[in-house]
Amino acid sequence: MVKLQNKHGTINTSRTVFTTLTGDAATNCFGVKGMTLHNVSDGLVRILKSEYMGRGVRVDINPDNTISIKLHIAVDQGVNIPVVCDSIMEEVRYKVTTSTGVDIKRIDIFVDKMIID
Repeated sequence: MVKLQNKHGTINTSRTVFTTLTGDAATNCFGVKGMTLHNVSDGLVRILKSEYMGRGVRVDINPDNTISIKLHIAVDQGVNIPVVCDSIMEEVRYKVTTSTGVDIKRIDIFVDKMIID
């Protein structure tokens, strides 16, 4: 949990809040097909349904009460991956910071799959 102090008391924010906000922000960006989960046992990458998109996000809480985020995504074929990733980083940083007041130290994005329509 991340703890923020203000004049009224303490606000505790769990990892689940960060993963939900991050997954929602990332999947709403142009070119993103969904969050992915890599199954180590069979080596396959699966696109997660919307109710499980938080499983494609890992949030680490840093000692200074900031967070670091790792996202695993699938993108549409033909998109400019660096541009899509920049868009995701901006959207995630904006949504998480404005919703929770917690600063993000680092966002790492892993493009695990490209979807061909």
